[in-house]
Amino acid sequence: MSDLPPRDSDDHEPADPADAFEEIVGAETDRDPDLAVIEAGSRTLRTQGGPPQGDGIPARPQDPEVEKALHAVEADLATRWGETKLEPSVARIAALMDVLGEPQKAYPSIHITGTNGKTSTARMIEALLGAFELRTGRYTSPHVQSVTERISLDGAPISYERFIETYEDIKPYVEMVDSQQEYRLSFFEVLTGMAYAAFADAPVDVAVVEVGMGGSWDATNVIDGSVAVITPIDLDHTDRLGSTPGEIAGEKSGIIKQDATVIMAQQPVDAAQVILKKAVGANATVAREGLEFGVVSRQVAVGGQLMTLRGLGGEYEEIYLPLHGAHQAHNAAVALAAVEAFFGVGAERVEPLDIDTVRKAFATATSPGRLEVVRRSPTVVLDAAHNPAGARVTAEAISEVFDFSRLIGVVGASGDKNVRGLLEAFEPLFAEVVITQNSSHRAMDADELAAIAVEVFGDDRVQVEPRLDDALEAAITLAEEEGEYAGGGVFVTGSVITVGEARLLLGKG
Repeated sequence: MSDLPPRDSDDHEPADPADAFEEIVGAETDRDPDLAVIEAGSRTLRTQGGPPQGDGIPARPQDPEVEKALHAVEADLATRWGETKLEPSVARIAALMDVLGEPQKAYPSIHITGTNGKTSTARMIEALLGAFELRTGRYTSPHVQSVTERISLDGAPISYERFIETYEDIKPYVEMVDSQQEYRLSFFEVLTGMAYAAFADAPVDVAVVEVGMGGSWDATNVIDGSVAVITPIDLDHTDRLGSTPGEIAGEKSGIIKQDATVIMAQQPVDAAQVILKKAVGANATVAREGLEFGVVSRQVAVGGQLMTLRGLGGEYEEIYLPLHGAHQAHNAAVALAAVEAFFGVGAERVEPLDIDTVRKAFATATSPGRLEVVRRSPTVVLDAAHNPAGARVTAEAISEVFDFSRLIGVVGASGDKNVRGLLEAFEPLFAEVVITQNSSHRAMDADELAAIAVEVFGDDRVQVEPRLDDALEAAITLAEEEGEYAGGGVFVTGSVITVGEARLLLGKG
C-alpha cells in the first residue's frame, strides 16, 4: 500500500472544538431517523482524484468485433439467475474464489452496505483514495446503461476489451464450479468474481466494494473488509431481508469482520442496536455519525453545496461538493470517515488527512442519474429514487435546489417496490404525473401503477403513456404550457432503469 497522506501543516483546530462538536451532536440527534437515509437509490455517482473525465457512462464500442464479443458475453450472462432470484449462500462464490486462487485476498478492502446511498458513498470513497495516489478498484450495482460501469479501475469503468477478457479468463472456472454446485453461479456472482479477479490482475492498492443485497450471504461477502461502512437502513427488499430496520440490520451487519472498523451512518434505533451488538461480538471499533463524525454545516452553492465536515481527525472546512441535497453532505461525511479509518486516522495516527487533497477529491464528484439536469427549456431532471425513503430525501433536495413553478413527474417503477410510498413522497411537488414503464421484465405495468397513482394524485392529475419516449414528450409538453420563460420542469424517477433509458432518449450516453 502507498504511503499515508502527509499532514497538512496549515491545519488547525477551532478555538473551542468541544463547543463546535456539540453542534454536530445536536443537529444529528434532532434528525428524524426516517429522513436520515443518505441516498435515493442512485447507482451512478462517479468521482475520481484527478480532473473530471466525463460522467462514467461509457458509450457502446465503436469496433464491430468488440461490440459482437460484448454482446456474446452479455447474452451468456443473461442465461443465469438474475439479481432478483437468490439462494442465500456464499458457497458458490467461495468455491469460485478457491479455484481462482483467492484473488479477493490480494488487496485490502472497504465494504459498504445499507439501504440507499451505497454507490454514491462508494464513489466518493474511491475519489478520496485516488486523490491520495492509491490505485483503486470499485465494484457497485446496478448499472445505468452499461454493465461495465459496475467494475471500475482507477476511477473509470473497466474497458469493454478488458471486461470481455476477464470474462473469458474466468469462464472455465465458472463452468467448473457450476458442475459441482446444486445451482449454477448467478449473474451477480459471476460479475463479482470478475471484479475480484480484475482487481487482483490490475493490481489495485485497495478495493471499494458495495454489496448487491443484504450482507451476510451477499456474494461480495468473501472479502475481509478492514473498514465496514453501513449507510442508513430503511425498509426495502422486505421479502428477503426482514420487515423492520432491526431485522434488515441483522443481515447487513454481516459484513462486519473481526477487528474491523465500522463507519455507521445515522440509523433507526433498532437498527443501530443490532449493528452495535454485532460490532461488539467482532471486537470491531465503531464510529457513529453524529458522535464521532458528522456534518458541521452546509450551505447551498452554485452547482452544489459548501460544507464543513467533522472527521475522525478533526474538522475539514470549505469542502465544495457539486452534488445537491443534505443527504449528499451526509454521504460525504460517511465517505470521509471511511477513508480516515482506512488510513488509521483516530487510531494509529492523530493527524487529519491533507485538507487540499480532500477538497480536490470532493470537488470532482459527478452524479449521472442523481438530480441530474439533462435538458433546459424546459428543465428535465433525472433521479433514480426507487423507494419511499429515497424519494423523501430527493423531494427535500428538489425543494431546496430548484424553483419550479410547475413540475411534471414521469414515473416508471419496478413491480417489487413500495410504489405507493414513493408516489406519496412526490405528490406535494408534482402538478401532474405521467405514468410509464421501462423495458425491464421487472417493470410494473403502467396501468397497474396508474391505478395507484390515481389514488394518490387524483384522476385529473394522472396521465398514462406506457412507452417512455411518449411519456417524456407528454411531460415536456405539459411543462411547456407554462411558457418559455416560466418555471416549468420535468422530473423523471422511479427506477435506475427508467433513468438510464431516459438518459439515452434525451441524448446522454
